[in-house]
Amino acid sequence: MKIMVLNGSPHKEGTTVHLLERFITGAKEAGNKIVRFDTAFLKVHPCMACNHCGNGDRPCVFADDMMRIYPELETADGVVLASPIYYFGLTAQLKSVIDRFYGIDKKLLAKPKKSVLITCAADPDREVFRGIIGTYERMLHYLPWEDCGRILAAGCADPEALNRTKYLEEAYHIGEQLR
Repeated sequence: MKIMVLNGSPHKEGTTVHLLERFITGAKEAGNKIVRFDTAFLKVHPCMACNHCGNGDRPCVFADDMMRIYPELETADGVVLASPIYYFGLTAQLKSVIDRFYGIDKKLLAKPKKSVLITCAADPDREVFRGIIGTYERMLHYLPWEDCGRILAAGCADPEALNRTKYLEEAYHIGEQLR
């Protein structure tokens, strides 16, 4: 299975990346191929809904790093969305990439995929995840993609706090089971 990972964290050694790397280890050990994009370090113009793309009939007007993401997204069997919580939702960098899914909407609707959500928050109150969960669930319903797991790591302000939890083990097992 080919799994595309979209990492929205701008912190190369942050908690989201640690969780994501454990997921990737499990997924690779299960025989999956991983294609990873660290969206915080890409140049992706926000979608302007100009409709030039025709939802996949024509190329997007912006020739940016989405041109590398689109072919991988189209051919992926699974998509992992990884993001720390930024003001109750996804990071802006990951949100810009997801908004640009619009440019190949018809193609995405034609091929079901499996999906996983990986997210971290410093806040120990799990209510902090409501926004990102709502976005994720609506996206899965629309596309339609199959939810194959969620890691909602609350109270993980830094890698040391993450190491004292079960979340790294959960990330590994979800990766290992995704086929």
